[in-house]
Amino acid sequence: MNNKRTIGVLTSGGDAPGMNAAVRAVVRSGIYYGFNVIGIRKGYEGLLNGDMEEMNVRSVGDLIHRGGTILQTARSSEFNTDAGVEKGITMAKVFGIDALVVIGGDGSFRGAKDLSNKGFPTMCIPATIDNDIASTEYTIGFDTALNTVQDAIDKIRDTAYSHERCSVLEVMGRKAGYIAINVAISGGAEAVILPEKKFDIDVDIIKPIMDGRNRGKKHYLVVIAEGVGGAVEIAEYIEKKTDVKTRATILGHIQRGGSPTVYDRVTASRMGAHAVKLLKDGHKDRVVSMQQGLITDFDINEALLMKKTIDKEMIEINKILAL
Repeated sequence: MNNKRTIGVLTSGGDAPGMNAAVRAVVRSGIYYGFNVIGIRKGYEGLLNGDMEEMNVRSVGDLIHRGGTILQTARSSEFNTDAGVEKGITMAKVFGIDALVVIGGDGSFRGAKDLSNKGFPTMCIPATIDNDIASTEYTIGFDTALNTVQDAIDKIRDTAYSHERCSVLEVMGRKAGYIAINVAISGGAEAVILPEKKFDIDVDIIKPIMDGRNRGKKHYLVVIAEGVGGAVEIAEYIEKKTDVKTRATILGHIQRGGSPTVYDRVTASRMGAHAVKLLKDGHKDRVVSMQQGLITDFDINEALLMKKTIDKEMIEINKILAL
């Protein structure tokens, strides 16, 4: 390598549409500002194994529209140890990396924090379809996942209407119901069940379905976040209690894939460019964030202490509009 400063970039944790757009932005912004850029494959696992290579403008050509991540992603139990973090720093220095840009979720950021606490500069870009990173109102991949789920809901509604059925749809979100509440509103669901809110199946699901039937409705939609689970069992209970034919659909990993929406492409590009500009200006150990539509950043330690919860108004709106 020459005497230019070098940035490493990796994607870690669950993949999200728009990660490639963020990688592209980091590489091209880095080159624009005079950095060398090294792509690290398979997240922190690749960092530990030295699985990396220098990237250039052509490395990220014809990429912005592609889902997933060309750098791939993996989880590393070794990197969760103090010895693993030290090994990661040593390997980064072997390849001449001066700072690391981490694209991923909260768990990935905690790995970046461990590096920064040992004096190795990091930058974090939020990318997860769950939209559950507290320091930012938006994470890369969320909009694409919402549109994927909404497309499925529209198709499920067609067949539910044809057969006068109730559909129970389980969407991703182990600890956060942001996908569930948004698609419940956009899809006109009779009920939504979230990890953040305790529920009574008779009050929160059965009663809205029965009320709808009494008003002449012929088909129904119940959205359940993955963290609550039990879509099949809930569907069976609904059919038993209401005598309405009910089918469960678990969307699973289809929500992670697909070409990113315009919003995700633009947001990923803005965040990637912002992260590199921070490094160019001498900043380090920051989490890039969106607040009120503007791209900003927070100290990594401060960001990881923040809390984020579902807007109660969203829950109330869904309840009102489900009448």
